[in-house]
Amino acid sequence: MIRKAVLFCIGLCSPLLLFGQGQGTHWYFGEQAGHKFNPDGSVTVLDDGKITTYEGCASISDTYGNLLFYTDGIDVYDRDHNIMENGYGLLGDSSSTQSAIIVPKPEDPDIFFIFSVDTAISIRDTDFGMHYSVVDLSKNNGMGAITLKNINLLDETSEKIAAVIKNCFDHSIWVITMAPRDEGTRLFDTI
Repeated sequence: MIRKAVLFCIGLCSPLLLFGQGQGTHWYFGEQAGHKFNPDGSVTVLDDGKITTYEGCASISDTYGNLLFYTDGIDVYDRDHNIMENGYGLLGDSSSTQSAIIVPKPEDPDIFFIFSVDTAISIRDTDFGMHYSVVDLSKNNGMGAITLKNINLLDETSEKIAAVIKNCFDHSIWVITMAPRDEGTRLFDTI
């Protein structure tokens, strides 16, 4: 009985596993560097990226492995490596370990959330905290545009952020960061 239940759960989750295979195909990072992970297991070096960062960055491709956009947490570049419409001035930080993370909106292939976190590297440097911005890929002839920018979630946060799928039975995605003690724990409604 337990074996059948496990196989049933794997069967329910397997379409979700197949659906997301191509989203991590392109990685842009460092000083205009990148990699493309090919279906045959080989890796292609990319030198067409536009970001210059020593730490955090995020990239996303579609389910077929086609580049959609990438960011250093401050500027957002479209698939043609141009700054996306309204894609500048996000409140990430080039010195954050993970300055941004890209999360797709469940059940809407055109909408993505960029969660960005800042960091203070000195006493005089302001920590702007955690924010989100919305990318709509249906805008600007399919190249995308930032439609909402720098919506505050936390006034202070660590420079680390992660996203995980809650489970395979619903479409919830948890975005996780660490806040100072006085911020406490906050839960946000699904966006």
